Amino acid sequence: MPYDDSLPPTRRARPLSVAAALAAVCLTAAGCGGGPEADGAGAAPPGPGADAASSTAPTPTGKQPEPSGTSSPSPSGSASGSGSGSAKPLPKGPLTGRTVVIDPGHNPRNRDHTREINEKVDIGTGRKECDTTGTSTDDGYAEARFTLDVSHRLRTLLEAEGARVRLTHDADRPFGPCIDERARIGNEAKADAVVSVHADGSAVGNRGFHVILPAGVKGGGADTSKIVKSSADLGARIAGHFVRTTGSAPSNYIGGNTGLDTRNDLGGLNLSTVPKVFVECGNMRDPKDAALLTSASWRQKAAQGLADGITSYLKG
Repeated sequence: MPYDDSLPPTRRARPLSVAAALAAVCLTAAGCGGGPEADGAGAAPPGPGADAASSTAPTPTGKQPEPSGTSSPSPSGSASGSGSGSAKPLPKGPLTGRTVVIDPGHNPRNRDHTREINEKVDIGTGRKECDTTGTSTDDGYAEARFTLDVSHRLRTLLEAEGARVRLTHDADRPFGPCIDERARIGNEAKADAVVSVHADGSAVGNRGFHVILPAGVKGGGADTSKIVKSSADLGARIAGHFVRTTGSAPSNYIGGNTGLDTRNDLGGLNLSTVPKVFVECGNMRDPKDAALLTSASWRQKAAQGLADGITSYLKG
C-alpha cells in the first residue's frame, strides 16, 4: 500500500464521543487493569523471544519509502542510549525537571545480526533472547521503522513541554540494545517514566492497541514491587488518552477490552526500577490496523496520545 509520509498536523482532532467515554473510564478507574489479566479469546500465548508481544518479521522483499524522521537523529540533538540530553536549552513547561526515557522497540539492523540478538541474557527470572527483529506489515513496513518514527515524534512533543528525553537507541548501533540494557538505561537515568513503543504481529481481525503493565515479580535480579502501582497508573492514563486522541479502540483480543494487559515474562519490565510500560499501538498484520500504522498523520496522533498520557501521569 502507499505510505503517507507527509508532514502531519501537530495537534489532534476533537475526540469522538465514544472514544472520550472510553478514555474517561480508564482515566478515572483506580488501578485500571493493574491486576492479572487473561488474554482475549483467540490470543496466542507469547512464545520464546525478546520483549515484544509481536512475532518475528520476515525480511521485507521490497524497499519501502522511509518515513520522515526515522533514519536520523532529530534536530533537537537528544541523545540515544548514551544518556546525554538535548544540545539546546529546553523550553520551560509543565514537564521541566522531569526525565522520560523512550524505548523504540527493536532495531532496524537486528535482521542483519541474528546470531547476536539470539544470544540469551538474564531477565531476573530466567534467560531470554537479547532481542528480535520485530514484526512488519504484509507490505514490508517494519515495526522497527514504525517505533523509531513514533518515538521521534513523541520526543519532540515531550521536549516542547520541557521534559528531558532520552532514547534507548536511535538506529545508531549495529543491533539491540538487548532487553536487559534497555531496562538499565531507564534505571540509570532515574527516569520519571519509561515507555517502550511497539506494534503487534497478531492474526487478521485482531485489532486495536494495548498497554502492557509489569506484574509483581521478585526473583533473581528482578523486583517490581516498587513500580507495579505507579506503572499501572502510567499505563491507564496512556490508554485513556490514546483512545481519545487516535480514535482507535482498545484491543479486541488482549486485555478484555480495557486496553491493558499485565505480564511477568518481559525482561524490560521485570528489570525496571522505575515506572515503565510497553505500548502495542496496533496490529501490523491486520489490513485495517496496518493502514493506520503506515499513515504519518495517524502516527502523529499516536505520539500525541502517548505524550498526553505521560504528561497526565507526571503532573499527577
